Amino acid sequence: MFPLDFPYEIFKEAGKKGQWALDPFCGRGTTVYAGRMLGLRTIGIDSSPVAVAISQAKLANTNPRAIIREVKRILNNDSTNTHVPEGIFWEKAYHPDVLSALCKIREELLNDCESDERIALRAIVLGALHGPKQKTKQSYFSNQCQRTYAPKPVYAVNFWNKNRLEPDYVNILSIIEERANKYFNEEVVRSKGQIITGDSRDSNTFKTISKRVSWIITSPPYYGMRTYIPDQWLRLWFLGGQSTVDYSMNGQVEHASPEMFAAQLKKVWINSGAVAKKRAQMVIRFGGLNDRKADPLEILYHSLDDTGWKIDETKSAGFASQGNRQAVHINTDINSPREEYDVWATWRG
Repeated sequence: MFPLDFPYEIFKEAGKKGQWALDPFCGRGTTVYAGRMLGLRTIGIDSSPVAVAISQAKLANTNPRAIIREVKRILNNDSTNTHVPEGIFWEKAYHPDVLSALCKIREELLNDCESDERIALRAIVLGALHGPKQKTKQSYFSNQCQRTYAPKPVYAVNFWNKNRLEPDYVNILSIIEERANKYFNEEVVRSKGQIITGDSRDSNTFKTISKRVSWIITSPPYYGMRTYIPDQWLRLWFLGGQSTVDYSMNGQVEHASPEMFAAQLKKVWINSGAVAKKRAQMVIRFGGLNDRKADPLEILYHSLDDTGWKIDETKSAGFASQGNRQAVHINTDINSPREEYDVWATWRG
């Protein structure tokens, strides 16, 4: 994944208001939000419900007051039928009052998450669901955790017990309000766009796209990066998933070999070309992991062969460890990444 200034600077320098842009691996919606800031229309695709929920919030037209009003309405609704998960992990991860409130919000949003206020609220809760405990002001709902990936239950319970860490009662409304003011208080251009839940390798995923795109800016998963689903199991639970860790690979690009990986990426580039304007520009940020010997540029170049995309240039983007890359922080079992690259291509199909 890349920081906001990457797509922002591209759109600022070469994009035009009203153009359509696509990110077939939209992740946290960085390309989507950069386009919104500069008046472009944006489309994001991802197979992860977490990524889709966060990206949808990047297109929400709302404000902090409306978000707080909505969460108060949810918490004051005594008719909500709430199911609270049980077990030692849940007892140690959250204060019982906090978990009960979270489950109430979860049930309400699972029943209805159509309004911009609820879409924004859902993303705020996902972001605050787990993270480090602070000495002064609490910013997360959980016991001591990593922010970017969910704790695995057995390890987490052992860690909390060993360090005598108990979940604190935190003011859910205060945390939500602070985050609403942080992320939804600026006056941003009202959005027009589309977030699609789907597999970008499947051409059927693109059938709902009626516009021709001028830009495709994206960062596919790096070869060997395959722990996204288990690393996000708590956020997936909040979105309606199971209350235990899911180790499946459903909807993820397969990593059996560099050749298979490149063949799957090829499908994405072909599908993206099918909705691209003539001479549309595609910019791909890509890198590799140290525990994989495969050359990331060789994989990417191979994936672009015979797709209709002509490579124009390749630029170094530095190393992921120089910034807050999702490639580093969302996975628990990787070493420092190799150099990253930006590959520019033009649609000639």
